[in-house]
Parts: sequence; structure tokens; C-alpha cells
Amino acid sequence: MKNLNIERDVLMKPLQSVTGVVERRQTLPILSNVLIEAREGKLVLLATDLEIQVSADVSGVEPDPDFSVTVSAKKLLDILRALPEQSNLVLEPKDSKVLLKAGRSRFSLQTLPPADFPRLADGQTPTAEFTLSQRQLRGLLGLTQYAMAQQDIRYYLNGMLLEVANTELTLVATDGHRLAYVQKVLENSYVPDQVILPRKAVLELSRLLSDSDEPILVSIMPNQVKFSLPGIELVTKVIDGTFPPYGRVIPQNYQRRIELDRGVLQHALQRAAILSNEKFRGVRWILSPGSLKIVCTNTEQEEAEEELEVDYDGESLDIGFNITYVQDVLGNVDASKIICEFGDANSSMLLSMEGRSDFKYVVMPMRI
Repeated sequence: MKNLNIERDVLMKPLQSVTGVVERRQTLPILSNVLIEAREGKLVLLATDLEIQVSADVSGVEPDPDFSVTVSAKKLLDILRALPEQSNLVLEPKDSKVLLKAGRSRFSLQTLPPADFPRLADGQTPTAEFTLSQRQLRGLLGLTQYAMAQQDIRYYLNGMLLEVANTELTLVATDGHRLAYVQKVLENSYVPDQVILPRKAVLELSRLLSDSDEPILVSIMPNQVKFSLPGIELVTKVIDGTFPPYGRVIPQNYQRRIELDRGVLQHALQRAAILSNEKFRGVRWILSPGSLKIVCTNTEQEEAEEELEVDYDGESLDIGFNITYVQDVLGNVDASKIICEFGDANSSMLLSMEGRSDFKYVVMPMRI
């Protein structure tokens, strides 16, 4: 088999793109490796955890058509990071090892047979396909992904709902205590369809997206979703389950309503949180005409109180929330003004952005 000659910087970026899906501890040793192979005249890097697969093209390289090797993704990346910039590399596959040479440096790495490298099944016909700019999709994910559950026994909450219906794309994430919802109007109309993306796939996709107008093609298939970026492709299996009916959770026609400066509220919560209970993270919102008091206490009988002026003349309200859930949304929206709407002390809070009807955030109350 021929060797591969390549510049460090040329290999580094696509390797970083695919290495995120590689788990350090794998049941199958080959899943710790990245597959580097010549395909259709290009050099392609491929990594997978059997649920998610990421491939990246290496530009400006004409590899030998027979070149194919698997090597530890993390070790190769660590070596490249430690080498000087613009180093010229040579990869020489020999038996069960590959020799990497760069200047006077030599690294002998274990390999596993490329033929054994697993790949996700391909060739499904998409039920829906649409294109967004990377900036648009990155923004939609940023408004919702923090509300996904982590290792919840209700496995369908450990991910994000992606739904297309007519001309609308909807993303929803919830952990059962809060819910984030965002909607985007698409150029074409689609038959209603929904899938649940795994949490890891959502986080990896967010990492790959750039803040640019470059396109990303989203292809929804019966049990997979494919995201095609220039030079990179992410394919993920979907979670087999039924997402809860989110429409029932989003409150309608609340009477109590206040408008707040996002930065002012964010800083007030940061200060109050210092004395919150570390386990329960509770915060009381005491709403009265012209005033919103934010109160945190802890097991040592310490107390923090912040008072904000608000344009409100309705009935008083004393309601508790998990302060982290409120801080999460404030850290991920970019509006200067936010709107908070309330029912009674046992009802959830609806938070939205001024002038935008496409985003809603619901926080369930807690007893304090």
C-alpha cells in the first residue's frame, strides 16, 4: 500500500471535525479509531459510535486509490497538535501498525483492519429535505438545546424534537421541568413528519456549524437524519419513541405580564444565586404592583434579595422556580427585552422575547 504525504494543517481541521463523536471508552476497540481512506479521488476521514457517523473531506490532497488505514483518533489528534505548524507528514501503513513521520519525529501507532470499520447503513430515501444557512440552524439549536434532558429514564427526552409540517420547521427540547420551543418558516411545504435527534448528535452538530451563510442540507429519513455541510457530513440515528405533546405545555392567555431588561434580570439572578440552596437551587419571584423581588435562601438561613422596578399593576404573586433554568434561557437568547407571563402560584412561567413570536420557554414552578 502506498504512503500518504500530507501537511499537518491540512489534516488537522477535518480530523477535529470527526473526532468529537469518538468515545474514549468503547466496547469495540475499532470505534476509538478514525478511518482514513481514499474515496472517489478524495481523502476522507470517518468516525462513528454506531449511533452517529461523521465524515470529512480533506481538500487539496490526491491520495493513492488504495490508501486506507484506521488509527486512534485521539492519539493522532494529540500528535498533530504537538507538532509544529506546517509540518509535512508521511503516513506509512505496515502490517498492524502505521508509522507517522514528521521531520525528525517518529510515531508508531497500532491499527485495525479498515474492512472491519463499521458504517451506518446508507441509501434511504429522504421523506423531507430542506436547506438553511449554518447561521440559522446554529441559532435555532442555541435557543433550544440547553433544555434537553441528560440520562433521563424517559429516553425520548434525551434529545430534541425536529418537526416539519407544511412550511414550518419546529425544534423542541424538554427535560420535564422546562421546555424550549422555536419555529422557522421554510421556503417549501412538507408533509408533516417528526423525529427525535439524540442529545449527542445535537451537541456535535452545534459544534460543527459555523456562524456563516454557508448552506446545510437537512435530510430526514425513516430512522436517520443526515446533515450535509460543505466538506462534512453528519448522519445520526433517531430516538425511537414518542415525544410528549408539547402544545399542551405552552400556556395560553395568561393575564399577569411583565417586561424586563434581559441583562438587568440576568445580573440580579447571578447575585441572588450566590446564596441559593446548592441542592434545590430555588428562587422566589415576588411580584407586586411596580415591583419584582427576587429572593434566594439557603440551609444556613442566609438570604439574598434583589428588587427590580416593573410596569405592573395586577394582583400580587409569590412563585418559586429553579434559578438555573431561568439563568439558562437568559444566557442563550439575544434579545435586550424579555417578556414573562404568569398564571397563579401553581402554574408555569412563559418566557418570550420582545417582538418575536417564534420562540417560547416554559418553566415549571417549584415549592420553596
